[in-house]
Amino acid sequence: MDITTQFTDLRLHGMHRRWQALTETRQHLDLSLSDGLELLLEAEAEDRDNRRFQRLARNARFRYQASIEELRMDASKGMDKTLISRLATGDYLRRGESVLVTGATGCGKSFLASALGNRACMQGYKVAYFNLQKLLIKIKMARLEGTNLKFFEKLAKTDLLILDDFGLTTFGQQHCLDLMELTEDRHARRATIIASQLPVASWYDLFAEETIADAILDRLIHTSHRVELTGESLRKKL
Repeated sequence: MDITTQFTDLRLHGMHRRWQALTETRQHLDLSLSDGLELLLEAEAEDRDNRRFQRLARNARFRYQASIEELRMDASKGMDKTLISRLATGDYLRRGESVLVTGATGCGKSFLASALGNRACMQGYKVAYFNLQKLLIKIKMARLEGTNLKFFEKLAKTDLLILDDFGLTTFGQQHCLDLMELTEDRHARRATIIASQLPVASWYDLFAEETIADAILDRLIHTSHRVELTGESLRKKL
């Protein structure tokens, strides 16, 4: 059995491609055993990292295929380069902190949230991206099917939960309870990004239950990172 066949059988795809490149250019003849192994192992590690990223990004279901590098760091629009750079390191993910992104329709909130989520996937974290209204419907359907506990457990284990379009409608009592369970499961354990058209100070008015509103927002706002975007809608420029 030749080397390429063994690479294939063992599913060492990165090694296989690097070996093919080395043999086609005959560079393998000039390498020592240790140097050759180092190149092959590096190629395999890179391949596995890339395939893991592709899988995580696909499962996250981002609204936009965005990256940190594509962001326009315009301070006049509320884009704090220092803050975004700090978030890009992923430290907030390790600390289980929240990121609150606010601003008018079309100013880039969802794009920024997607870019941060994309970076989290690159760092190996599991991410889930939801329109909040659709998530609440999913939770309602899971409750009717008797799978809501399993669904909440899955969300609780997600390293980064992104909730977009927060505050488009007010929250009834059951919605308040569902959001309370979500935030309680994640508080100081897993990171959450919330994107909203409304300023954070107006979020209290969205909840039917004031006591629950205090509990939810205290957990979300405490130790949160704020990004307040301003300026004209980007969509008007398309």
